[in-house]
Amino acid sequence: MGGAIKTATIIFLFFFFFSATSKNLKNFSKSFHTFNKTLEQVANSELKFENFAKVSQDALQITPDTGNPGVFNLKNQSGRVMFKKRFKLWEGSATSNSRVASFNTSFLVNMYPQPDNGKPGEGLAFLIAPTIDIPPNSFGQYLGLTNQTTDNQTNNGIVAVELDTVKQSFDSDNNHIGLNIYSIQSVVSKPLSQVNVTLAPGPDPGFHNVWIQYDGVEKVIRVYIADQAQKESPTPPRPRTPIIEYPLDLRGTVDKNSYFGFAASTGDLVELNCVLRWNISIDYFPGPKSNTMTILLSVGIPVVLGLIALFAYFGYRYYKKRMLNRSQSNILSRLRTLPGMPKEYKFRELKKATNNFDEKRKLGQGGYGVVYKGVVQEENNETVEVAVKWFSRESLKGEDDFLAELTIINRLRHKHLVRLLGWCHKNGKLLLVYEYMRKGSLDAHLFTVTGEPLSWTLRRKILAGVASALHYLHYEYDQKVVHRDIKASNIMLDSNFNARLGDFGLARALDNEKTSYAEAEGVLGTVGYIAPECFHTGKATQHSDIYAFGALLIEVVSGQRPGTKINGFQFMVDYVWSLYREGHILDAVDKRLADDYDSDEAQRLLLLGLACSHPIASERPKTHTIVQILNGSMSVPPVPPFKPAFVWPAMMPIDDMSLATSIDTTPMSITQYETDWSPLSRENYSGYTDRSMV
Repeated sequence: MGGAIKTATIIFLFFFFFSATSKNLKNFSKSFHTFNKTLEQVANSELKFENFAKVSQDALQITPDTGNPGVFNLKNQSGRVMFKKRFKLWEGSATSNSRVASFNTSFLVNMYPQPDNGKPGEGLAFLIAPTIDIPPNSFGQYLGLTNQTTDNQTNNGIVAVELDTVKQSFDSDNNHIGLNIYSIQSVVSKPLSQVNVTLAPGPDPGFHNVWIQYDGVEKVIRVYIADQAQKESPTPPRPRTPIIEYPLDLRGTVDKNSYFGFAASTGDLVELNCVLRWNISIDYFPGPKSNTMTILLSVGIPVVLGLIALFAYFGYRYYKKRMLNRSQSNILSRLRTLPGMPKEYKFRELKKATNNFDEKRKLGQGGYGVVYKGVVQEENNETVEVAVKWFSRESLKGEDDFLAELTIINRLRHKHLVRLLGWCHKNGKLLLVYEYMRKGSLDAHLFTVTGEPLSWTLRRKILAGVASALHYLHYEYDQKVVHRDIKASNIMLDSNFNARLGDFGLARALDNEKTSYAEAEGVLGTVGYIAPECFHTGKATQHSDIYAFGALLIEVVSGQRPGTKINGFQFMVDYVWSLYREGHILDAVDKRLADDYDSDEAQRLLLLGLACSHPIASERPKTHTIVQILNGSMSVPPVPPFKPAFVWPAMMPIDDMSLATSIDTTPMSITQYETDWSPLSRENYSGYTDRSMV
């Protein structure tokens, strides 16, 4: 019975995977940092140019910038530049309640009035349309979107964000941004004077950045705008608050299969309407396939597999129910006997708290589970925001992970650790409940391209908090705890940007006489944060936690992930070491900070990062030293200008060496190391000794 179920289950999973993946969203991404003339000249160009639209001065001129008296003048012109590719924006009917495609776009525009008049007209728009072709007579107020016949027709499939420089009878003023649906009359319009933006200022050119984001799950469009001083200036950060935020369901508004691009027009008044840079990303649905093999796979085989799947499904449910019932009482008894256990939640409480684990409530996802935001009601009728972690692996190993995390963190008490509030185990479902961190994770702030960069004061504060938490785990808790996965995404921030170290899915407690934890599955952690000795021992130690903290230090100061490849170096730490050797270590500081940081502190933190990243584990500072260095009461230990060679095993600590024979090791080959380490590291491999490679 078990073998038949297993075989049928595999077939069922294959069928399910095939069916599911056929509906996965595809992604289209394109970035134009400048525009080449060949875009309008070659037959296989991605873009289609309508009317007199063209590429000129490395920009898309949506309406012409130079008149030809024998053919046309600059007045009463309209144009479009559209992607030739058509995108499927939803599946099923227009009245269904499924998700629709999402898109994000940003672009830099220049709208410049004709010098001999000085008054601008008419405007430019980002466009979603059912066709590439531009309607005739779409100049003037119609902005290349519609004309007198098609305007305000609910079947024209037009959605646009307009930048308008002429006041019509239905407009608020002659300098506004609006969302247009079916019509040139905006459903929502915002004067740009409120954000100190003038679209076509004259006599000097004006450059404006526009961001448009559409969430196909939330079904909301958000529009942002900000000035840019010069064409060559760096793109400013996206404003925190959208100038337009509007609920929009694309189903029934635009055609299921639509095109994306720009449209613009002039009227009796003339202006330059050009796009200088453009980034766009669209998550869309794959189109239908009609070849014979696809038809066979999608119709014939699923019928046969469906019958097998029915048997597999009911057989598997029966088998799983038996196994779950057998383990249920065992795991619950183990959980309830743990000392200091927090509250046990009922599954229905957490289901209600997260709105049935709604995708919109998802905060994050990793190898050990999915985290949702929830609101629970306590016994005193007080509502509390929580983060609910649902373990994704419901096997015995998943239960071991769950118990390991719960066993460690149920008694941890420190202001810089995420606090556990409760747990739930129901029919194989394993969940932990934490306090909710309002500011999310550190990496969301470090690597955002839309908001203000994290200030120097907050970066320093966060690092000090993480160091304090790490010292508690290593030396102040009644057992030594090795976290094993210190990284920016596992550092949460409360409403005051206080750091809270979380995600103890990989953490393990050590007996007092031990200094390392052996993991039979091999090296666990995140590339860039893993200490070099871990690739040989397969063990995590306090030393390897320090190495990961060193990577984090450099990451927070530089605003670059540890695995960033830069200037020929494979890892950020090796690039910083080369800058230090050349006397330019401050070149590693995050460029978004400009000069708004303390240079002495920055140098101290980067040097501490290098000290923590020492290839020899025993040379790395302890946590109490790190805490003192961060608060300024101790100097950074000497850091050699050249990165020392990684030597194994001669210089490993004695206490770690004593355990080395107790587990299987999987050393990397010298070729692998030469691929993964930086050029600086390769120069030092003359001193590398590892007898397992002889």
